[in-house]
Amino acid sequence: MASVNKVILIGNLGRDPETRYLPSGDAVTNISIATTDKWKDKASGEMKEATEWHRVSFFGRLAEIAGEYLKKGSQVYVEGRLETRKWQDKEGKDRYTTEIIASEMKMLGSRAGQGDASGRERSAEARDPAPAGEGKPAAKKPAGQFADMDDDIPF
Repeated sequence: MASVNKVILIGNLGRDPETRYLPSGDAVTNISIATTDKWKDKASGEMKEATEWHRVSFFGRLAEIAGEYLKKGSQVYVEGRLETRKWQDKEGKDRYTTEIIASEMKMLGSRAGQGDASGRERSAEARDPAPAGEGKPAAKKPAGQFADMDDDIPF
């Protein structure tokens, strides 16, 4: 009989990622993701919500990317599998931890003030070829403030 162990989450980071390196040199990054369920209570009519916290571990290159680009509050899509580990606490009692071992991650939401003007300029240059008779297009000035704009607008 076939089985499936797959988890898909979309949520927000509760704290900054924690990255460490194994003796082999591979990166391991741990994050906590909050998912919130909202519903209307039928008895009282008031809105209720419940937040669930999920431990997620990334390994290898994905761990390096997660550690570098994710921050507290970031919205993220994570796909992976559940894994339960057994360990012993200081008193020798067996403890269990269930976490998600991520195989895929996508950063969602805005980049919060990290505009990529150079990428937009490159794509605009690719769409607008140089007019006939001109060798190469004029160099573009970096985007500045409103006061830096030329006053000789043709319309």
